[in-house]
Amino acid sequence: MSHRLALRFAAATTAVLLTMTAPAWAQEPPPERGQKETAQENEPASSGIFSLIPADSTTDHVLKTGDTELPYTATAGTIDLIGQDGNRTAKIFYTAYVAKDRKPGRPLTFAFNGGPGAASAYLHMGLIGPKVLEFGETGDNGTMPLLSDNPDSWLAFTDLVLIDPVGTGWSRATSDEAAGNFYKVRQDAESLAKAIALYTQRNDRLDAPKYLLGESYGGFRAAKVAAALKDSQSILVSGIVMLSPLLEGRFVGNSDDPLTAALQLPSLAAAEMERHGTFTPSGLKEAESFAMGAYLTSLAGARPSGAAADGLYSRLAGMTGIPKDAIARSRGFLGDIYAKQMAGAGKVVSPYDAAYSVADAYPEAPYSQNDDPILDGYTRAYGSAFAAYARNTLGFKTEMTYSLLNTEVNRRWEWNGNRGGDARALASVSNDLRDLLSVIPSFRLLIAHGYSDALTPYGASRYVIDHLPPELAGGRAALKVYRGGHMFYTKIPSRQAMAEDARAFYEAKATD
Repeated sequence: MSHRLALRFAAATTAVLLTMTAPAWAQEPPPERGQKETAQENEPASSGIFSLIPADSTTDHVLKTGDTELPYTATAGTIDLIGQDGNRTAKIFYTAYVAKDRKPGRPLTFAFNGGPGAASAYLHMGLIGPKVLEFGETGDNGTMPLLSDNPDSWLAFTDLVLIDPVGTGWSRATSDEAAGNFYKVRQDAESLAKAIALYTQRNDRLDAPKYLLGESYGGFRAAKVAAALKDSQSILVSGIVMLSPLLEGRFVGNSDDPLTAALQLPSLAAAEMERHGTFTPSGLKEAESFAMGAYLTSLAGARPSGAAADGLYSRLAGMTGIPKDAIARSRGFLGDIYAKQMAGAGKVVSPYDAAYSVADAYPEAPYSQNDDPILDGYTRAYGSAFAAYARNTLGFKTEMTYSLLNTEVNRRWEWNGNRGGDARALASVSNDLRDLLSVIPSFRLLIAHGYSDALTPYGASRYVIDHLPPELAGGRAALKVYRGGHMFYTKIPSRQAMAEDARAFYEAKATD
């Protein structure tokens, strides 16, 4: 969702060193069996923004997939976070889907999107929930989206709890000042770990295998939340599924770094093949080999000249569709030019799917100034669709606006005490993954990408997996790639394939 990975990285504020003040959450005793999941139902109506948040709503439904019917209970509600002073610091909105008459050992998956600043409606209505939003016959019409039963819902093999971090969806802090304490890597992870722990305790699910699912920054977040669950809540997760994740900040937006460029090139090649209807995974192997071979060494070395330069730039032009003269001017670095150059004059492509192009709103500008045609286009419909679904189907009736993408959260986000792209470049979850694989022998990792995602390219995740110690990753860390971009699940065949791979991941036993 994901939900722009950084909701316009170029607009990030200049990094400023700030003191990180961690919010604290008191450990609350679980309610008596039979109580509702949140602690505020019997409180008087709150003043301010919390007065718009209704009590939890629980409803019964049936998921029909083919000839199979799965009765389940849906709960749309909130979980309070309480500070050390005993006062509420925030309300976390969540939607839970739990199968009735479930067998012992049924998995429980906690899902969230990224941004930072994105709500969970993307994963909810795009991939895993019992309802799915379709965008017309062309797959990109958000003006009249259609909500229907999801035949590929992950509820078929795992219970689901979709969570909106503070500042997104209907999750809110007590004040703007308090909200800032949540807009930080560690504090965000701790708050979600606390919400997960409270849900697990109150619903007697401590014995369930617990998984995390995160998209885009949510993949990064999932690794941090898993570490926080282990360290501060004494909960060990069985696995993580990441969709189009940010794993290493240095591989995002670093347009003049040779390795970053090499890891992105196969995604640009895939997009060009999609434009011409010639895409095959095997056909992409040449681009993958060239990217980590001659292309990488050329960018890392002295500027090529003569026949060597002509050959390199000609090959890149044929592989990506970018004019040779534009490639030559950029010395073979494509990160700043592909959006305006790949699809032809007067067209601009989306980094979320470099195979998707629209008319350029600013053809006279040297670099793309467009709103993103995917993130700011048809996928915006996820927000209004979820708000209507929550009201009309789940019975969660509120006059509060559902915040699908909160740019203020992204603007204020702190990466290791600093803001902006320079601080983000130091962000990493490689060590978190190593630690989880080392100390939890049954822990497994599945990373999924779209081939033509140029924002968080699959090459970067492959690089991270390839550089994990084989004693840790062997048989326990896998990469799957599908047709499409950052939100590849908007394409029905890719959504179906992802659901099948996810089911196999949940059902497989970890290799000792």
